[in-house]
Amino acid sequence: MKNIRSPDRGVIWCIMGQSLVKNYIHLVFSTKHRQPLIYPPVEAELYSYLGGICNKLDCQVIKIGGYFDHIHILCMLSKKLALVKLLEELKSHSSKWIKTKGEGYENFYWQDGYGAFSVNPSEVDKVTIYISKQHEHHQKKSFQDEYRDFMKKYQVEFDERYVWD
Repeated sequence: MKNIRSPDRGVIWCIMGQSLVKNYIHLVFSTKHRQPLIYPPVEAELYSYLGGICNKLDCQVIKIGGYFDHIHILCMLSKKLALVKLLEELKSHSSKWIKTKGEGYENFYWQDGYGAFSVNPSEVDKVTIYISKQHEHHQKKSFQDEYRDFMKKYQVEFDERYVWD
């Protein structure tokens, strides 16, 4: 903060610096043990519910999609929120919500871990298209192979024994 005094009136203005942030984040996480539980009609409702959580936390949603056993979320991470808090809120609230959707969801859980990858603003359209084509994409590739590819692309070291739960 900087104080500036008016030379003729003795008035002091306080000028604060701006915090300018624009962090695009691609989140990926699966159902516990990759159980195929995300089917219509709950699929669209779940995406909408997750989007509401993001927006409530000031994390503007760009795209949400996925497949029967996992979710992709592209959003802008709020400058007021830690990434781990966003994931905690998304997973805990949506897990509780989906359990109200019927008998088939009584034992619904998300995996403990997650993937979070930064996205260059010039790549946002590419990632948005990628997320929108998840059903098509997973006709040829499993979630595990997709996730391994992300780890390699982003040069994330991982131990297979602790990735899949």
